[in-house]
Amino acid sequence: MERLKRVVLGEQGLVILFLLALVIVSIFVPNFMTQRNVLGLLQSVVTIGIVACTMMLCLASRDFDLSVGSTVAFTGMTAVMISNSTESILIGILAALAAGVVVGMVNGVVIARLRINALITTLATMQIVRGLALIASDGRAVGVDDPAFFDIAQTAPLGVPVPIVVMVLSFAFFGFVLNRTVFGRNTLAIGGNPDASRLAGVNVGTIRIWIFSLQGFVCAIAGILLSSRITSGQPNAAQGLELSVISACVLGGVSLAGGRATLSGVVVGVLIMGIAENVMNLLNIQAFYQYVVRGVILLLAVLLDNLRTRATGRRG
Repeated sequence: MERLKRVVLGEQGLVILFLLALVIVSIFVPNFMTQRNVLGLLQSVVTIGIVACTMMLCLASRDFDLSVGSTVAFTGMTAVMISNSTESILIGILAALAAGVVVGMVNGVVIARLRINALITTLATMQIVRGLALIASDGRAVGVDDPAFFDIAQTAPLGVPVPIVVMVLSFAFFGFVLNRTVFGRNTLAIGGNPDASRLAGVNVGTIRIWIFSLQGFVCAIAGILLSSRITSGQPNAAQGLELSVISACVLGGVSLAGGRATLSGVVVGVLIMGIAENVMNLLNIQAFYQYVVRGVILLLAVLLDNLRTRATGRRG
């Protein structure tokens, strides 16, 4: 019985749940396994998937970032507006990446150096950055002057759109960072016990700043791809993204208490979120009900995290 419980609450249980859900929806939902729908499903989770790579690091180090949705919208707006004003897509992209890093670095410095709670800091940044996006655009969507900007998201080498390729590369890169680098091991150590990590010589503050800076950089990549895909800069884009990303990470086994994370689990969590939304769209379920489903998934994710934490504590 105890062994069964470990399997259910562990990474194997998550994979089994995912495969079971995949089989069920493949049988009962028409057109789910068509190539067009699968590519559409992957496209729909690109933003969540890319941002989840670094949210995983934040949560693993006992932090979290509520400003990711606002940062995605702000950097997407920056890419479009700077590209229009300079007539250079490259300058617009570089400006957006720089803006994302600045937002992330500000979060990191305030949290790590000024020792302000991550909840308050990123909640404030969420409001500030969203406000800057609305002010810069006067609250309206900004169209793209150069049609070549659309090619960023519409190009499909070997039939796979660039945003999906970027998401897969992000998974591979951050999986390597988490599992194969000193930075990744230190991140997990900080989440497990920050005081012990500090005594062991780990520069906790610097690593936290790097994590939030990476979070901002990744949000900028997601914002650029999103603006290219929706063909405009939208100041109200990515609202609620932070909750979807955190849900996917926690559902994938990342502990809210820190110290535990696996990239493979995050990938499965992202896909479960995407399948739930995709199935509701295929079944023509109203968007109002989708909010309810997202909330239920978030509650289930937190419940699973509590059960995993208790099981780990008992084994310890």
